[in-house]
Amino acid sequence: MQAVAYQKSLPISDPDSLQDVTLPDPEPQGRELLVEVRAVSANPIDTKVRRRAEPPPGEWKVLGWDATGIVRAVGPEASLFRPGDRVWYAGSLLRPGSNAELQCVDERIVGPMPERLDFAQAAALPLTSITAWELLFDRLGLQEGGHQGQTLLIIGAAGGVGSILTQLARQLTGITVIGTASRPHTLAWVEDMGAHHVIDHSRPLGEELRRLGIPQVDYVASLTHTDEHFSEIAEIIAPQGRFGLIDDPANLDILLLKKKSVSLHWESMFTRSLFSTPDMIAQHQLLTRLARLVDAGRLRSTCAEHFGTINATHLKRAHALLESGKARGKIVLEGFGQPPTH
Repeated sequence: MQAVAYQKSLPISDPDSLQDVTLPDPEPQGRELLVEVRAVSANPIDTKVRRRAEPPPGEWKVLGWDATGIVRAVGPEASLFRPGDRVWYAGSLLRPGSNAELQCVDERIVGPMPERLDFAQAAALPLTSITAWELLFDRLGLQEGGHQGQTLLIIGAAGGVGSILTQLARQLTGITVIGTASRPHTLAWVEDMGAHHVIDHSRPLGEELRRLGIPQVDYVASLTHTDEHFSEIAEIIAPQGRFGLIDDPANLDILLLKKKSVSLHWESMFTRSLFSTPDMIAQHQLLTRLARLVDAGRLRSTCAEHFGTINATHLKRAHALLESGKARGKIVLEGFGQPPTH
């Protein structure tokens, strides 16, 4: 099968940072599905793993944790899907990724693809939707249909997770959603995703909120540069508020939260698959629910850029944009249109 992979952790500008290769076809075991990958999207986790994790000498590492495709075969213990089913999923850190023509994935973290989206549009959603849902409802503890009169601040709302988190909070709860961005096109994007208010996170957050007549917020979801904003977050969050984050700040003085009894929640959508938790199938159920919300017109794709076919050249471009910090929404790639060179 064709795939895009690497052998050494290198800057994305290096010719060998990602390469077109030919690898053996995988075979499904246990509860796995063998999926013919039709489209993928790029995520910050792709760039982080590429920079930090090298495979054993002589082996290739395939990245990619968002995919849509068609089930081609099922393992002997699989029961949720059949060959021919269209599926979407975000994969596992423990297995080869989706930047390949074929991928094996545990059916418990796979869902039926939305009917109203094509493969590329749908590929933008799985990882960010799971992350956003778990952060909003499982970690921060929001309830569907509730929270009228309360406020949620989403820092970095123009990115992949922020784009779907904004939609989920606006569509499924009564909370007032305040998103942050810093450039005219990202500010407009966040508003288009459904935020009630959009503020500029390159300016002091407290001043921006006071400009809206909102002196403090009940919930904060910080999706990027948390360490840069943390002291401000501690000031603007309400007593007994809830604070959640998904990024990897180098330093975080959580004592700043103590006097207000603020709770801190870290979200990683890979936790269930990484530890094979007893509720691992919750991600199958969640992706099924999300597909229904998309088909009902309540959620829409956050695809902002289509970079063409799945090959090393196009994925390098996607990684470079993600590493620049200037991406909005999601970057998708579709189909394998270039012969491998290795």
